Amino acid sequence: VNVILFLVISLIIMVPIWKVIVDSFDAKAGYGMNFLPQTFTLGGYSSILSRVALYRPFLISVVVTIAGTFIGLLLATLGAYVLIQWEMPGRNFFAYMLLFTMIFDGGMIPKFLVIKQLGLINTLWAVILPMAINVYNLVLMRNFFEGIPESLFEAAQIDGCSPMGIFFKIVLPLSKAALASIGLMFAVQFWNDYTNFKIYINKNELFNFQMKLRNMVMDNDIPDEGGIDPNTIANAAVIVAILPFAIIYPFCQKYFVQGVNVGAVKE
Repeated sequence: VNVILFLVISLIIMVPIWKVIVDSFDAKAGYGMNFLPQTFTLGGYSSILSRVALYRPFLISVVVTIAGTFIGLLLATLGAYVLIQWEMPGRNFFAYMLLFTMIFDGGMIPKFLVIKQLGLINTLWAVILPMAINVYNLVLMRNFFEGIPESLFEAAQIDGCSPMGIFFKIVLPLSKAALASIGLMFAVQFWNDYTNFKIYINKNELFNFQMKLRNMVMDNDIPDEGGIDPNTIANAAVIVAILPFAIIYPFCQKYFVQGVNVGAVKE
């Protein structure tokens, strides 16, 4: 029964995805449901790939994703390493303060005012920094670090290794699965970001690919290509936007599943 139920749910989920894929190859894409393109064409993709106005937004998305993922992993790993220092004074206080921010959020307006007072409006830092500080991922990383045998830390200390040496030579090499999993979460979050760009960025030249995609689909900002329906170009843009992680995810799926279970079992 479970197998049948999940197969039906999967098929229901795949219907709109399949429609977008089919319509991206159909020169006469409409609002109906076709299982195969009626008039096959690659014109939608060639229009997207040859449109110079989309190159900069795509590059901005790549830069924000790489920089944000790196900074997010840096803060999550260093913060988690600090929180497993059992003898550190005030460790529990800082842990509870971080957890408090997960339960009680300041809200959109206070965040905007803070970003504005820091002078980050209309800069990519306004998008990168708020999402790079992710307490949920920090807690996941801390739980993973707590699973590392304490005897390894003691042996490294006896050999004269410094705390940062232990971090780089023992903790990080043993945390490749957690780093890959949480890094994938960060990367997907930054790549798909639309809200922060909408709130903190009002310069057209700083919009990312998702903003441009929204303008194409919702504001009919679609190039006029002879013989190709605008819906075809819009659907091709959607596929181009999701394609990078559709390719990466199968290779990282096992790490993503492990990330969901990080810290779930304590021995």
